[in-house]
Amino acid sequence: MKNWTKVGMTLKVLAIGCHPDDIEISCAGTLAKYKKLGHDVILCHVANGNKGHLIIPTEDLRDIRKNEAISSGKVIDAEVISLDMPDLEIYGDDKRARDTVVDVIRYVKPDIIITHYPDDYMPDHVAVSKLVFDASFSASVPYYKTSHEAHTLNTPIYYMDTLAGIRFNPEDYVDITETMELKLQMLNQHQSQMKWLLEHDNIDLSEFVTAGSRFRGLQCGVKYAEGFIPCRVWGKVRTGHLLP
Repeated sequence: MKNWTKVGMTLKVLAIGCHPDDIEISCAGTLAKYKKLGHDVILCHVANGNKGHLIIPTEDLRDIRKNEAISSGKVIDAEVISLDMPDLEIYGDDKRARDTVVDVIRYVKPDIIITHYPDDYMPDHVAVSKLVFDASFSASVPYYKTSHEAHTLNTPIYYMDTLAGIRFNPEDYVDITETMELKLQMLNQHQSQMKWLLEHDNIDLSEFVTAGSRFRGLQCGVKYAEGFIPCRVWGKVRTGHLLP
């Protein structure tokens, strides 16, 4: 089986998360590894995170979290796209939302998409997972018209881990031992969330994420790892290995 990340082919990797820190929590080590191998990485968050606090007003928080996401992308020199949808107002059967995701996919033309697992803990994550699944097919249909031309690929999808790994049994692992510090640097850009979770919920997000990465590492025999489940439907299954 070919490992496409190591055969001289530059991949375009599109990570689509719901909130501005979701990608960092679940797959930033893998994205940093892609970058180290010379691949292109684009981060997209669908929601703007405007309801992720009880003290900072929603409009102020929206701007804060957008800037935090941009700072996170700069850690690995990745483009960051915000779809700017309000928290808890994302629906998997919303055609306008789906078409917005279609245009992101058509703009990036990725070789692989990483997104939320369909069985996650909150409605926004579940909605984004469905939007990405539906949009990834629609993006490949030329007669389905949006603002960008169709992508030629029905892009393979890999689902990233859930919080604390609940109801998620990885089929693939990525060793992120060498990029764990970059993962934490990206996460640390999201100070509005890290401070709030520590003060309000007594959750040290950095420790939380480190523990999860260590647990996945124990499962596959390395120090730190991230786990994934490929979307196994016809048209998305590939003979080559797309994870780094």
